[in-house]
Amino acid sequence: MYRMIVSDLDETLLNSQHKVGSENLKWIKKAREKGVYFVPATGRIYAMISDILQDLALYNVEKEYVISGNGAMITENYQNKMLHFDGMPFEDMEGIMQFATTCDVCVELFTEDAVYVYNVNDYEQNILNHITGKFVYLDSADVSFLKDTPIVKILYMNRDTEYLKSLEPKMKHLTKDIEVSYSSNRYMEFNRKGVDKGKAVIWLANMLNIPIEEVIVCGDNYNDVAMLKVAGLSVAAQNAVSDVKNMCDVVTNADCNEGVLAEVIQKYIFSEE
Repeated sequence: MYRMIVSDLDETLLNSQHKVGSENLKWIKKAREKGVYFVPATGRIYAMISDILQDLALYNVEKEYVISGNGAMITENYQNKMLHFDGMPFEDMEGIMQFATTCDVCVELFTEDAVYVYNVNDYEQNILNHITGKFVYLDSADVSFLKDTPIVKILYMNRDTEYLKSLEPKMKHLTKDIEVSYSSNRYMEFNRKGVDKGKAVIWLANMLNIPIEEVIVCGDNYNDVAMLKVAGLSVAAQNAVSDVKNMCDVVTNADCNEGVLAEVIQKYIFSEE
């Protein structure tokens, strides 16, 4: 019996229009009515997903939870109550920000309630136009004004994933205390060392007294790997990158436009009925 479903958002739960499809909504509602927790686990911050939570009927609801910032934050949805925070030191973020000035990247810097964007390009701007949240556009890479602000994470964006991966060995002096991951085939993400979605899933499951064997995790990309590894049942969306497909227990027939979560819930939550 599975008691909790944890799902990545972009390219897993959300379709290419950045929305939750009707079949996913229908079956997530059925699972919750059966007493199964549904927990979004996203690289975004909580403040960027209020519209998604509203669609899921999870917004501002007691005893419902979100993992955000790639595991740096765990919140109870009611009044956005912070349960766990593991952000990155300002100095580490600042070094990564300054290195970006030597690269062909857009930078997004996440605090608890806002995203600071530097060197945005047209492609990424179009993505951000479809996402809820507070976006602050920076004219320079000087982030000294954030020295006393908790930092969730920072990321680089470039549509050439191989280019992003080529930066990693050049940054070793900056990332010795940093977790580096990749997502959405365009992001290189930086979190504090030891922070990932997997540890966050374990933390939340322990808090709710749910054995990890009773947790389903769904994902599609490299920043989902840590949580897929700890799951009782790991599920890759049909559109997942091949490395993620190869490591998961199950690959859905559906891609993110066809209802990944609807397929999973029908098969593994209601299969006995």
